[in-house]
Amino acid sequence: MRRRRRDGTGALVVEGAAGAGAVRVPLEIAASYRARTRGLLGRDSVEGAILLSPANSVHTFRMRIPIDVAYLDRRLTVIAVRTMRPGRLGLPRLRSRHVLEAEAGAMSRWGVRAGARVEVVEDQAFLLNSDRL
Repeated sequence: MRRRRRDGTGALVVEGAAGAGAVRVPLEIAASYRARTRGLLGRDSVEGAILLSPANSVHTFRMRIPIDVAYLDRRLTVIAVRTMRPGRLGLPRLRSRHVLEAEAGAMSRWGVRAGARVEVVEDQAFLLNSDRL
């Protein structure tokens, strides 16, 4: 059974290349329509990354900063990584189920590139509180 994600926080874990250790990055999860639509619009910076799920394309209209965009398939394998300047429209990726956004240059520092697999670890405190709602 496939579990739908909820808006919240967590961590993005990127396995290091050639035996290097894993990189753990703060992650914001945008799963609701409202959160996905808002994304990084209007922000001057982002700490870590934001995961838009489900999504297969993005745009940078009304954004203030250039961003890195990684398109992920359903197994969280990176299909492609692009850097987008403000005011651009990204074309949809056919196999993409999730989109990861971060400040320009961040993806290469973390080792996120085509073919890499990432893991999303949702914040346990958020999960415990959301079960009480």
